[in-house]
Formats: sequence, structure tokens, C-alpha cells
Amino acid sequence: MLRILGSARRLCNGVTRREMLQAGGLGLLGLGLGDLLRAGDAQAGMPARPRPRGFGKAKSCILLYLYGSPSQLETCDMKPDAPAEVRGEFKPIASSLPGLDVCELLPNMAKMMDRTTVVRSITHAYPLHGVAHALTGVPTIDVAMELAPKDPRHWPFFGSVVEYLDQKARGNQPPPDVPQNIALPWRFSSQRIGEVPRAGFDAAWLGTAYNPVFTEFDGKATRAMYKTLQDKKNEYWEPYLGVTPDSRFVLPGASQLPDDLTLDRLNRRRSLVEQFDAARRDLDAAPAGVSVDRYREMAFSLVRSEKVRKALDIQQESAAVRESYGMTVFGQGALAARRLVEAGTRLVTVIWDEFGLAGSAWDTHWDHYPKMKNELLPGLDNAFAGLVLDLESRGMLDETLVLCMSEHGRTPKLNKSVGGGRDHWSQCYCQWFAGGGIARGNVVGRSDHWAATPAERPVSPKEILATIYHLLGIDHQTTLIDRLGRPLPLVEAGVVQEMLA
Repeated sequence: MLRILGSARRLCNGVTRREMLQAGGLGLLGLGLGDLLRAGDAQAGMPARPRPRGFGKAKSCILLYLYGSPSQLETCDMKPDAPAEVRGEFKPIASSLPGLDVCELLPNMAKMMDRTTVVRSITHAYPLHGVAHALTGVPTIDVAMELAPKDPRHWPFFGSVVEYLDQKARGNQPPPDVPQNIALPWRFSSQRIGEVPRAGFDAAWLGTAYNPVFTEFDGKATRAMYKTLQDKKNEYWEPYLGVTPDSRFVLPGASQLPDDLTLDRLNRRRSLVEQFDAARRDLDAAPAGVSVDRYREMAFSLVRSEKVRKALDIQQESAAVRESYGMTVFGQGALAARRLVEAGTRLVTVIWDEFGLAGSAWDTHWDHYPKMKNELLPGLDNAFAGLVLDLESRGMLDETLVLCMSEHGRTPKLNKSVGGGRDHWSQCYCQWFAGGGIARGNVVGRSDHWAATPAERPVSPKEILATIYHLLGIDHQTTLIDRLGRPLPLVEAGVVQEMLA
């Protein structure tokens, strides 16, 4: 449950402190702290106070998550004057944002960076695949937590928090007819050899009812590539390189299985009913206290929802629109995300995930330059630029927050592996943001001469989360109760004011 702490002492305008704290949990319906204070002022005959800058500007959110983490030196923080073992092979090109050069392999992004805010000084102390550290309020993380989504130390994914608070604010009203927290293209970390579980997109002590609803990918890759992992090198048909035009995303249990479905693919599938059965089993341990009927009602409503089916039907888009996002599983996922937001989904996550061997996606310890040139940078260039420009052309960008995030950056100095490589580096890296109350044409922070440490305005991942909550109309100091009955704020950090329009 959402517990509101504090005494009932009244302030000078007649509003209680408890009401002020409670307001933070109501922002999803447009009633935040600023609204409550204005209401109190109006009753007292005082001029209404303005809402905090940027608060609640975003009605929806699309998260593009680059698992494994891109190099700051091959994206938006290039250092052409650094030694060769630092600057690497690629050249910078000017972007539409004065003073910001980007990699030559990002020509589409170069033309639209004036719509974005780039943060170039994100820093933390955990150079591991801490997706949970990037996307939840958990203050610390370790390798054991990274590989154990059920570790009781985890905090909830911010998308799960958004859905939970939204449901609490709705009370007994019927649930929305589209998922409010959905992720594509498949269950996170389910397509690598061994299906090693990784944390980050789980609802933790809110209960599995608030985990994202993951789609399945029904399609075929059009290109193959070799992937390296230490002494292993295998060929894989790679959907992040290209997919067939008839490829699509479906909700589990919402479509018939194809005739050629293999036993291996069948074993990987989890129906929507199974997802909600797992949530029901977790009910007794979940402090959220949501009734079993909610799971059943949601499962059946999603399976029969014509609105969801139409939103996921990317074949309805023109060939030109589809190609503008890139005909890859990531690009088409970003297009499906736009369609889901149009249909009423609050938060959509599109994950660039490992596929086949571990150490793939953006985890470029090996074959760094071949992968960046042939797969990663072109796929990102199309998907991010295509999404932002498409939202803008439809008049949706101002109310849709677009996040392009990862868990860390890459080492400033190249290693000596085959094809070059950059290892984990969390001391300084970049992320990109657009729409939904984000300032346009803006750069926050600066790195040193090797992109190794912040030289100006260090920003923590928790400050980024606080800013996301703020833009979505949620007071980041709203208190939830964990498994041990402890009151915890959503995130212990402040809003990055420089990011706000």
C-alpha cells in the first residue's frame, strides 16, 4: 500500500502536511503537490501558486534501453584530439545542436539533436550490468543482485511504480483497456544461451502483478553475424540487424501459434495466463494487497482487447514510416511503442537485449568496431531519430517523454581483443532525452579530455530517475512500504533542473 507519513499539522494556508505528502502519489491523475497548494491558496483567498517547473508535462513515456551500454566515445562525447587508443577509429560530425558533435555513423541523429537534452556526465560506482541500479531506486547493487531478480534487496522498476500509483489513484474504477506498463520485444534476457535471468524490470516488493507485460516477437531475422565471447565465435541470425516485413509483436496468449512452431520455441513461451498465475501465487508475499480478481480481469481484458491488437499491428504503417525507424527488431519495437502510446499506454519499454551469446548487444568487450559499424550505431541512429521525429510530426512529442538509457559507459582506453573492445566504465557516460518537458537543444555536464570522469556537473542515475518521476507528475519523495515494513522514498536524489524546459 501507499503509506502517507507525518503529522496532521496544518500549514498557514490550511493544507495539512499529510495532504502535501499524499499529493505526490496523485500526480498520475493530474493532481500533484502544486495542484493541492493552489487549491489551498484559493480557499484562503491567496493567489494560486505555480506548479514546479516541468512537473507532469509528460503524459506518457517511451524508454529505449540499450543493454550492455554504448560507448560515450563513439556516440555523443567524442574526443578527436585524444590518443588513438582513446579516440578510436570513427570521426565526429557536427549536429544540429551547436557545440555537440556526434559519431559519423549517426547521421540521422545528427540532424535532430536540437530536439534533445544530452547528459554527458552521468556517474556512479558500479561498473557492472546493473540495470536495476539504472532503473530503480535501489541505492547499491552487486553482481549477485544483477543475476537474481528475486533478490529481496531489489526495489521496483520505475515503470512498475508508475503503474502501481496510477492504479491506487484510480481506486475502484475499471482498469484501462490497454497495458499501462508494457515491454518489447520479449522477456528480458530470455534470448541468450542459458536464459540467464537479469534484474531491472521487476516490480520487486510491489508484487509481480506490476511487472511489465512483455510481448513476444513473431518474425524472422534477415541477416546473420558472427559473435565472439572469449574463445567462442558462433554465427547467429540476428533480428537487431534486420527483420522481415511480416514480423510482428504479440501479447502472449493473444494469438494462435504458427504451424511451424518448434518445440524449443514452444518451451520458451509463457502465456499471459501463466504470467498472471505467477502473480497470483506471489499475492500472499506481496504488500500491495491487490485482489486475485484484478489479475484475472486484466488477463482476459488484454487477450480480447481489439485496441491492443491494433496498436501492435505495425503492418498498418506505411513502408516509408516503418523504414524510417529501421527494419530491425529494435526499430520496429520503437514504432510499436509509438502506436501503444497513441492507444493509451502510459509507459512502453523497448529493450536492445542480448541475443545468442552472452556479451552481445552493446556489451562490446570484443569486435567493438565491427559491431558498432555494422549493427549497433546504424540501428540506434534509425530508431531514436525515427521515433522522436515521428512523435514530433504527429504533435505527440511535447507530452511523450523519450528516454535513451543504459547502465554505464565503456572504458576510455581500448583493450587489445580481436576487433578492438571497450570494457565496463561507470565513472562517466552519456544518455539522451527528448519531449515531455525536456529542454530542447541542451547539453548537461562535461567530461574530461578522455571522457573518463566528469569535469562539470556530475549527475547520478538516481537524479535521472527523480527527473523522470517529476516529468511524469509524481513527487519522487512519495513514500512506499517495502517487504520489511520500512517507508522508502521512490528515489533518494533531486531533480536535474538543467534538463527541464
